[in-house]
Amino acid sequence: MNTAKEKVLNATMRTACPSHPGEILKELYLSGSAISITDFAGDIGVSRKAVSAIINCHKSVTPEMAMRLSKATKTTPQLWMNLQANYDLWHLAHEKPEVFSSIKPLAFAMA
Repeated sequence: MNTAKEKVLNATMRTACPSHPGEILKELYLSGSAISITDFAGDIGVSRKAVSAIINCHKSVTPEMAMRLSKATKTTPQLWMNLQANYDLWHLAHEKPEVFSSIKPLAFAMA
């Protein structure tokens, strides 16, 4: 079983960038369905612009949006938050490695 630390390391050490949650929403839930972005946005109580920004990978999924998406897609808010976290962590690790490489781990006294 992976620890939380191992999960974070796995997310940042992947060579391929994880999909943005907007790509998942677009490809698995909206493409091929009869619902338009405008109608979907109305169904979840947000503007078309908000949904468009997410599916075009310009905005992140917030906790509130994760709740809305989970209700509409019969998933969990954790799914959408985990997708966003994995995407964000990967980008941080790969776009700014020098910022984090100089940070030294805390030395904990072991009893």
